[in-house]
Amino acid sequence: MSVIGIVGEYNPMHYGHLHHIAETKRLMGEDCPVVCAMSGDFIQRGEAAVYSKFARAEAAVMSGVDLVLELPLPWVLSSAEGFARGAVGLLGATGVVTHLSFGSECGEIEILETIAETLIDPLIGADIRAELQNDAGIPFAAARQRAVAKRLGEMSSQLETPNNILAIEYIKAIYNLGLNMKPVTIQRFGSGHDQMSGEGYKSAAEIRRMMINGGDIASVLPESAYTVYRREEKLGRGPVVPESLESAVISRLRMLPDEAYERLPDAGEGLHNRVAKAAREECSIDAILAAGKSKRYALSRIRRMVMCAALGITADMSAETPPYARVLAASARGCELLRDMRQTARIPIIIKPADVKNCGEECRKLFELGSAAHDLYVLGYAARNERRGGADWRTSPKIVQL
Repeated sequence: MSVIGIVGEYNPMHYGHLHHIAETKRLMGEDCPVVCAMSGDFIQRGEAAVYSKFARAEAAVMSGVDLVLELPLPWVLSSAEGFARGAVGLLGATGVVTHLSFGSECGEIEILETIAETLIDPLIGADIRAELQNDAGIPFAAARQRAVAKRLGEMSSQLETPNNILAIEYIKAIYNLGLNMKPVTIQRFGSGHDQMSGEGYKSAAEIRRMMINGGDIASVLPESAYTVYRREEKLGRGPVVPESLESAVISRLRMLPDEAYERLPDAGEGLHNRVAKAAREECSIDAILAAGKSKRYALSRIRRMVMCAALGITADMSAETPPYARVLAASARGCELLRDMRQTARIPIIIKPADVKNCGEECRKLFELGSAAHDLYVLGYAARNERRGGADWRTSPKIVQL
């Protein structure tokens, strides 16, 4: 039986996501179950998600996913390469996922595979370093594209769009981890990733903007997901906006010693010093980001560094792949997959939070990191009574009966 793996943030779940799932099933078979590795309360761009991981996982299962596994925090707040390695490694470790499906602007798997193969060539690193040395201040992404262009010509332009970049990183992860998993890509339509306007489906960024501004989102979201988000809103548990956590995040940043900034991911070339100085002097997250940004370093990298500092994430935490798979939500079909995974999985499966206490110190520390992050996240809720700490330890997976 084929089992589809998907990496997603579903922040929030929208019609584009439904199209991706439907098109994948059209290609693979309508009966194929879907397993998703999903970001938790914080997302890869270095911000809080609009709704909690529990609500977003439930919405995903209501919308066609069968099993949602949480991608632990250090891999979420990583570069595209680290994010992909963690998510693909997590799906591969289940022992049941046979195909990995992802969106791309390109829509042609052969082109994406060719670029991925070029980027895992051991000699490409020297070519990229040469580009960085030849043009002081050039961003790494631009240097990498130039190096690929010298080998593949115009094909390197596929590295200019965000979904293609992630798609290539997913394929690289499959190759580098030696997984028996076949990549499948679905061409993406509508607004670009984290972009505004455009025809077709609205992007997650557009929908988040509508949520924050109090717009009517019922028409731009699937009813299955909208029902969950509407319930969360009535309970005062979202949408969580970046400003609601700003004071809490800055207070954590100002209490950190210098050595904590030195241990951050991507902290080389003195970047950690700039971020530390900005965190102690500036009065807003935007000001901290502006002070840390430079020609070489993308704003997204600085944003992730800031959030990693606030949440206690160090560079060594995402060096490998996740050591456990925590279940956030499942359908009846997903529960069947879980039974299979008990025989096939290469890592522990965490269903009840208490299970992690029997999985060793590494798993326990990682779970505690995510639990502490959830305690920070809930401070962004409008309802004071929903801001209690420790909820991560009290919440079991949502089993959705469709």
